[in-house]
Amino acid sequence: MQQTSLDVNRRAKVFKALGHPSRLLMVEALGEGEKCVCELQELVGSDMSTVSKHLGVLREAGLVQDDRRGTNIYYSLRMRCVTSFLGCVQRFFDQQLEDQFLHLEDLRKQARS
Repeated sequence: MQQTSLDVNRRAKVFKALGHPSRLLMVEALGEGEKCVCELQELVGSDMSTVSKHLGVLREAGLVQDDRRGTNIYYSLRMRCVTSFLGCVQRFFDQQLEDQFLHLEDLRKQARS
């Protein structure tokens, strides 16, 4: 299957949306379940305007969806598979850290010999 320019651009938009630490924190939190905007604001420690802008980027990329209930807005993941990808990334870095630790242990053993 040949990739079109539109396909590539849409995927790039998702990765760009995930490219900010605050947005990444929000997506990870939403992976655990629906959250009110106020919870997300508390999580990232930014003002409401900044949080709203971040959520707009995530929504435009197709990662999240919102649901208005009275005066509150609740967000949930629309692209649920992103949690699997983020888990994969975390496992990769955990394994790298473990590999570095084992390498250091080997170097210490060699130094003692």
